[in-house]
Amino acid sequence: MNPYQDITCVSLAKALAHPLRMRILAALEERTASPSELAGELNASLGVVSYHVRRLVAFGFVEPVRRVPRRGAVEHYYTTTTRPRIPDAIWGAAPRVVQQATIMTALQQIGSYVTAAAAEGGFEPSECHLTRSPLTVDEQGFTALAHELEALTTRIQKIEADSKERLAHTDHEGEQPATVVLMLFNSAEASKVEKGPKVAAPVRVRTQPAQRRA
Repeated sequence: MNPYQDITCVSLAKALAHPLRMRILAALEERTASPSELAGELNASLGVVSYHVRRLVAFGFVEPVRRVPRRGAVEHYYTTTTRPRIPDAIWGAAPRVVQQATIMTALQQIGSYVTAAAAEGGFEPSECHLTRSPLTVDEQGFTALAHELEALTTRIQKIEADSKERLAHTDHEGEQPATVVLMLFNSAEASKVEKGPKVAAPVRVRTQPAQRRA
């Protein structure tokens, strides 16, 4: 299981806010791929993808796992080592443009995941959950909600770790991929929701890649 790694400085948060880097992290989650394969999947040039993969290796979020000879050359394959997570203090100190870039990319990835899952019957099991809960709270209540989601995120990670341990002893019998999306944000006015915002309001994403895994 890839552990979560807290981003410890604003400069690293800025570096990870690049949309293509977040997409690469998401694409390499729980798998290996070469820059050539990623370039085809992400519709980007091989040179650009290779550069961003090297930067992610330098940051410690991606590592090479094997080399395969290909027509007189060597193709390198990579995977993620950790899931980036931006703590409250670093997120609050990040420039607004970095917050917006991170959020926009994460929301696009989430939208793609949800749409693909829905088309393949991913919401058919009775245990699946989809809720939108408009709330009216004060500052203390908003903080309490944030702490509640943080605690839930920790429990979710523990459930995943326990599941992977059991799966390792049963030759992965009954294994099933699942996704949990948690959001907490200041709601936009109804009129702005109808028209559609020109930019994304900065919010806290708990997991990345691209979530913040973005």
